[in-house]
Amino acid sequence: MKNRILPVIALGAVATLGLAACSGGSTQPAASEGPVDGKGQTLNVWIMKGTNPDATAFYDAVSAEFEEKTGAKVKIEEVQWADAHDRFVTSIAGGTTPDIAETGTTWTAEFADAGALLALDEYVDAEKGLRDDLVEGLEVAGTYGEELYGMPWYAGVRSIMYRADVFEELGLSAPESWDDIVAAGEAIKAAKPEMMAYAVPGDAEFLVYPWVWGAGGEVATQKGDTWTSELDSKESQEGIQFYTDLAVKHGFSSAGATTWKETDQRDAFTQGNVAMMISGSWTPKSLVEANPELEGKIGAAVIPGQKPGTISPSVLGGSHLSVFNTTKNPELAWEFVKMMTVGDFAEKWAAETGYFPGVQSAMEEALASTDPLVAPFAKQMVEGGASVPVTPNFGAVQAKKTTNAMIQAILSGQKDVATATKDAAAEMTELLNQ
Repeated sequence: MKNRILPVIALGAVATLGLAACSGGSTQPAASEGPVDGKGQTLNVWIMKGTNPDATAFYDAVSAEFEEKTGAKVKIEEVQWADAHDRFVTSIAGGTTPDIAETGTTWTAEFADAGALLALDEYVDAEKGLRDDLVEGLEVAGTYGEELYGMPWYAGVRSIMYRADVFEELGLSAPESWDDIVAAGEAIKAAKPEMMAYAVPGDAEFLVYPWVWGAGGEVATQKGDTWTSELDSKESQEGIQFYTDLAVKHGFSSAGATTWKETDQRDAFTQGNVAMMISGSWTPKSLVEANPELEGKIGAAVIPGQKPGTISPSVLGGSHLSVFNTTKNPELAWEFVKMMTVGDFAEKWAAETGYFPGVQSAMEEALASTDPLVAPFAKQMVEGGASVPVTPNFGAVQAKKTTNAMIQAILSGQKDVATATKDAAAEMTELLNQ
């Protein structure tokens, strides 16, 4: 069983970054008939903090409309991402879960496997056209045991970001192949030795997988009930060799980047110290806000494949809204989930956060966009979006930092690619089958 999803959605339907909130005219699926009476009831909702830095007005608006529509009140609590997983585990064990919560795409299967979530299929299928409107990658990530436990809410995808002004100064074009990345890096390294031509962070696993997939490898595959990591396959090793060689062989990165997270490389980019990196569709606005001098100086491109005209798939991340089985009114909980994920509020959330909505009908502008910081991410989403293995045990892999330890061992010279990938594959396979 392949764990990648490619393409993610049908051509012609993809999110737009900075999408303006719509007041009408969207081609949304028809809602089911009949209001839900929630008078006198209160829904407890957990939303992760930070995705929308100033979400108070949004929460007030959605709560007011929900109360007007159903009579029920909504209590929204923001939870720190860093604390969320442990808090979920504790609340599941104690039967104190909220009615609804935002669940990261790598957590939904875990909580479903624990029996904590309600399947949403009957509600989704009761909404005319909604099933076909879900972004495929998010739907797959929210499905466990052939049932949907996570309603797609928003998504982001990572692509190449680069200093467009530096590329223009040196007569370079956006890379269209792996060889192009090396050629551009060599030119930048020679002309701008004070800059990292291409950042290779050692503590950022989602920046590793595009090179594995781009070379034809897999993170892990499933046969029956058994998962097997393929990080040590010939194809995966080729991709990991290319990626780490950007630092080890070509010298485009720095020794300090061996311990960097994605946030560290973004900080370095805003400080003018990085010329190329992989970063998320949600970051262009924040980069310019952090350094207004970068306005008009940033470019984006799909992560190229080995050969010109091909794309290396990128992890499609994001979040679901899930309903916990402790809720006293599943129908009322679904009404709130639907209000958040379909229609004006879904589009407004996308506009305020820079993420992609979870339904295709809200995302029709991006492919037609001429914005250089929109169209490449849209193309990556359409033609090169992928998912990490959909299994409740993948969280254990992430907690152990199996992939990051592998990359750091290679970058620091402690192991060669063959040894590091063999060790990582063995550890990942063990963790996936616990």
